[in-house]
Amino acid sequence: MLSKIELSTPEEGFIKITREIMNIVEESGVKEGICTVFCPHTTAGLTINENADPDVVRDLTLAMNTLSPDRKEYRHAEGNSSAHVKALLTGSSLQLIISHGKLLLGTWQGIYFAEYDGPRSRNVFVKIIEG
Repeated sequence: MLSKIELSTPEEGFIKITREIMNIVEESGVKEGICTVFCPHTTAGLTINENADPDVVRDLTLAMNTLSPDRKEYRHAEGNSSAHVKALLTGSSLQLIISHGKLLLGTWQGIYFAEYDGPRSRNVFVKIIEG
């Protein structure tokens, strides 16, 4: 089963998509399997991190901007090379275990779409594999 999540993103930041993915898993009816989440964008990514304290995602944004600031030495004509580097750091896919019909996540874990070059219309694809 392949599903698509459509997002309208801010300029930058981490958007929690845990609930949307949990709903897709539940609707699939799969009790045991794998959930692959894929971001088809080169200036955005996916990550799993703490979902309880909103200061964590603020801190993650600050850290990513520290790790990959805009630099005048970058040559990419679009001027978003730092966003490409950040996307490289988070990656474009996640693989999650489905157990007893639910995502196997830790107590404090949430799934985030990481926007580094918005605002934009973005897509996330979710593929459920039973087994």
